[in-house]
Amino acid sequence: MSEIQNAGKDRGPAGTGGGTPRAADASAARAAESLAALVAGPVHAPGSEGYETARTGMQLLDRHLPVAVVEAQDAGDVRAAVAWAAGRGLRVAAQLTGHGLGSGLGGGEAAAGDGEGGAERREKDAAGAGGDRPPAGVLVATGRLRGVRVDPGRATAWVGAGSTWQDVIDAAAPYGLAPLSGSAPGVGAVSYTLGGGVGLLARRYGFAADHVARLDMVTADGRLREVTEEAEPELFWAVRGGGGAFGVVTGMEIGLFPVARLYGGSLYFDATAEPGVLDAWRRWAETTPEELTSGASMLAYPDFPGVPEAMRNRLVVQVSVAWSGPPGEGPALVEPLRSAGPVLADTLAELPYAGSGAVFDEHDDPAGYRGRSVLVDGLDAKSLGALTRLAGTAPSMCVVGVRHLGGALAREPGSANAVGHRDAAYALTVLTFADGEDPGASEALRERAAGLVSDRAVGRSSTLGFGPMDGAAVREVFDPRAYARLTRVKAEFDPDGVFHSNRPIPPCG
Repeated sequence: MSEIQNAGKDRGPAGTGGGTPRAADASAARAAESLAALVAGPVHAPGSEGYETARTGMQLLDRHLPVAVVEAQDAGDVRAAVAWAAGRGLRVAAQLTGHGLGSGLGGGEAAAGDGEGGAERREKDAAGAGGDRPPAGVLVATGRLRGVRVDPGRATAWVGAGSTWQDVIDAAAPYGLAPLSGSAPGVGAVSYTLGGGVGLLARRYGFAADHVARLDMVTADGRLREVTEEAEPELFWAVRGGGGAFGVVTGMEIGLFPVARLYGGSLYFDATAEPGVLDAWRRWAETTPEELTSGASMLAYPDFPGVPEAMRNRLVVQVSVAWSGPPGEGPALVEPLRSAGPVLADTLAELPYAGSGAVFDEHDDPAGYRGRSVLVDGLDAKSLGALTRLAGTAPSMCVVGVRHLGGALAREPGSANAVGHRDAAYALTVLTFADGEDPGASEALRERAAGLVSDRAVGRSSTLGFGPMDGAAVREVFDPRAYARLTRVKAEFDPDGVFHSNRPIPPCG
């Protein structure tokens, strides 16, 4: 039996996450008390300090608002939480860092994830509660499932669901090994991998999902399954790239790679003085070998205190480079790029892979943000020029990012998975920010940017887009036959739509 934290006297405004209507609090407190009797880890009811901490991640828009948060101590706690929720017609979501949160529990998940009984399930989620966003479902917080075990002889690691990429990087580094981690090492390793995962070594080794050997996961029937190509072939195919719609993963075994050091960092160019910087990067990137992964992002910097003097009132293009070949060859490889425009700052250097977060140097402060992704089969000077003008004239803070794909990402892995659109040459992401609700003007800006490359679009990225996706958008993430197969797997393992996913998959039929 675990401890339970109930709501205290302090209450925030309904619908904002600081508090919920009193009747809903009482109902949620009873639910949390019932659940606490079944698990070893703490259970938090709405209004408690532990509840707010556990449900709040990187994404501050549309946070989860569950009837209870279970801080799972082990896989047994996950099984108990799933079985308890499924038996009461409630949905289940899992969260570690919350970077990729789409729509939160209580926010009305897109109908694509409903399946048979899905509408009734949402009504049960909200039963007895009022307000704009009533508590709904159960959130499994995976932070206590943290742990990494490295087998240097096999070049593999077992990664618990509570581990970030930095945890894995630090555990592998003493052996001269590295995982296929992303540009932000504070992201949860498991959730990142389930979505595919385009990281710093992607063009050399492929998607993170391509190098998963085993997953332990709890499905809607409350069973803990060992999922491998031999034991659960359909589930193994679907989860690697199909995301969290099929169960709660408690751990995974992944491959590691012999990369101890990188040559990497960023060049910051003045695109106000030279608007053609982005296309110059594109032309250079297309000449580089697979050992080099790069991306470019654009942001119009304001004239504010704290902004480096050289970047104020300028449109800046940050070109980030990760070269995993012999580090000494990196400077010569990058040298032609330096002529793309005036360089405002330069962080390129040889560094240990343990410090790979410095390459893209992405912010790690919680914020409200939404992102629109587009995968394209190519880019040209005209489209990149239009994107540059859009970024430079955006009425609010807007980051336009482009990742170079290809290489190993375009090749089928040894064990097929659900990752879609391997033929994409670039991934475009348009990111906007908001303190409260996502403004309509920001959504229009994101769609306008996507429209600039629509003639070359092949689909959407699962992990490089941020925010809710409806059924039509989710279909764009996958190849048509793969999407149909995913719906069949969903029907077999979660026909009633127990699992609330950032990328909802409906069961077929």
